[in-house]
Amino acid sequence: MIVKILWKSKTFRAVRYNTNKVEKDKGELLKVSGFKAISGFSQLKPQDYINYFSSLAALNKRVIYPQFHAMISSKGRTSDKESLVLLAEKWLLGMGYGSQPYMLIFHKDTDNNHIHIVSSRVNHQGNKISDAFEKIRAYRVLNQLVGKDEKKIAGEALSKALRYNFSTAAQYLMILEAKGYSVKSVGDVYNVSKFGELVAQVNISEIQGGLAAVGFSEERKLQLKKIFGKYRPLTDAKLRPVLEKHSGGAEGKILRYSSALSERLSSDFGLEFVFHFKQGKIPYGYTILDHAKKNVFKGGEIMALGKFVEFGSMESHQSKVPLESSVLVQPGYFPEENMLLEVSPLLLTEDLHPDFANGTTNSDFSFGFDIADDIDDEQINGRNRGKQRKARTNTR
Repeated sequence: MIVKILWKSKTFRAVRYNTNKVEKDKGELLKVSGFKAISGFSQLKPQDYINYFSSLAALNKRVIYPQFHAMISSKGRTSDKESLVLLAEKWLLGMGYGSQPYMLIFHKDTDNNHIHIVSSRVNHQGNKISDAFEKIRAYRVLNQLVGKDEKKIAGEALSKALRYNFSTAAQYLMILEAKGYSVKSVGDVYNVSKFGELVAQVNISEIQGGLAAVGFSEERKLQLKKIFGKYRPLTDAKLRPVLEKHSGGAEGKILRYSSALSERLSSDFGLEFVFHFKQGKIPYGYTILDHAKKNVFKGGEIMALGKFVEFGSMESHQSKVPLESSVLVQPGYFPEENMLLEVSPLLLTEDLHPDFANGTTNSDFSFGFDIADDIDDEQINGRNRGKQRKARTNTR
């Protein structure tokens, strides 16, 4: 189960986005609440809801982006629309929107059942609903509602990471950071945090005790060298930066680097690539997280960086789909405004598809905890198959 806060907006076009889904029989308006002045009207139109939200926004001119738009998604069909409505109601209450007017729209045109939430950041008294630590609170509230124990999960992640073959403490930390955790050294321990909360600690001596002997996994190294040698001439190796996205479509700092080659090897062989770089400069090295066989390699041990990548124009590696109104993009509807999903600073990954444990490959596995990305939102934001990196891993 995941929750995503969608981009803020000066208007309430999220209403149109979701009602268009309903009109195309790809969504269902399940509940509206808190629309006091128009609650008795029959046959309300989308513009009626927009006008109501706009009237609230007018009570506080200091709020530049009054629209609140979020999504809660289950994996596959594990949650039906009724249970998603109940969950959304409780989540809104925990986020401070329980007394706000809101719309709950169930989307049924993807492989994952999910519900969109549209509300106003300005309440009936003209006060702004607090957005302090909003992203962090969004997950904390959701995890509490679904009974997800982050500390227990973190403890399991630490234990699983120790089962990898790694030769330095920094490599061990990269495994944790690839799973979405931030790590900070404090004395003889590393504090492990997620969603801004301390969830675990690991002693440096414990990491040192897990260091693999020099020369481990030589057979796997040889296998990967052959794989890299085979795929390198067949796949585009141009390295491109993935940039942080801000409200309004502005681009920020570089989050990570990727290429068609690294993505192909990731999807086919259970490898994850961490390219090390400093802002404003091209990568100077890379690390391979071999999730399939639980190893961590310095990239140069398999193939030198200069041979593995091509340094092209370094243009942003983002999906560039032209904006057109009322256009169908694959199975998803492309909205008329930039309602992109905010890019989470955390990478959420888990052990790979069990097929890898059996020595087989699967060309369409996905990394992740219980993650289910919106297909329609992916059409806007691009496929989120790549992984984001913490700043610290880029300096190793």
